[in-house]
Amino acid sequence: MTVFFTADTHFGHGGARGLYRRPFASVAAMDAAMEQRWNAAVGPEDEVWHLGDFALHQPQSAMAGLLGRLHGRKHLVVGNNDGAPTAGLPGWASVQHYAEIAVEEHRLVLCHYAFRSWRDMARGTINLHGHSHGRLKPLPRQFDVGVDVWEFCPVRLAEILASRRR
Repeated sequence: MTVFFTADTHFGHGGARGLYRRPFASVAAMDAAMEQRWNAAVGPEDEVWHLGDFALHQPQSAMAGLLGRLHGRKHLVVGNNDGAPTAGLPGWASVQHYAEIAVEEHRLVLCHYAFRSWRDMARGTINLHGHSHGRLKPLPRQFDVGVDVWEFCPVRLAEILASRRR
């Protein structure tokens, strides 16, 4: 099992194309590309932490269908655009506003929002977040996992950590 991270998919959100300069001809093309890239990267037995803003302006049934088509065991860390219909989807393995987990011997603090400081940051704990769509200068050991930063695809921790070394 591999663990992946993502955020800010904004499935169904037409405004995301313009606001974040997404290179898709339509919302349908954006959604289809992100679904295809997700499923090409993530296997059915993998785990995905979605750090908020899953979908906007979608009926709950459409969001449930989409979530069901996406591979992996999916956790939601709620974002500012994730209302009760999104948080209540039956496809989430867990739903929370904040999480602390360990992956590959790294301690992680997960939230939709970037933190100025976080628990054990001086001891090597890493903050993964979304919300800023790649527009926020990160602190050391802080990474934006949003799709606008990662070619519209969930990303593994090893790739995230290697990106800072480049």
